[in-house]
Amino acid sequence: MKQTIAKTPEPPYYAVIFSSVRSGGQKGDKNDGYSDAADRMLELASTQPGFLGFETARQEIGISVSYWASLDAIKTWKENAEHQQMQTKAKDWYKSFRVRVSRVEREYGF
Repeated sequence: MKQTIAKTPEPPYYAVIFSSVRSGGQKGDKNDGYSDAADRMLELASTQPGFLGFETARQEIGISVSYWASLDAIKTWKENAEHQQMQTKAKDWYKSFRVRVSRVEREYGF
């Protein structure tokens, strides 16, 4: 997966921030299915109405941010059947995690 900064529209929009600590190897053991599942979830999320972009970084703590046009789009993604199936595997892959949803009011950069 190529690392880039998401190109988001003018605010307001929403960010779902997923912070996690892996229970196994930090990069994901090829045999535990984590990497394939993460790739599939990004592929699936990117087809959902209201998906705007995605960024991720991992060291000791992983932080992934997905950007959405609305709270309804986030709710629809959370309720996606395949996404829910992957959520049940969270206890296998993560020692701990936290999801935060926030409204982006302003952005700047180059």
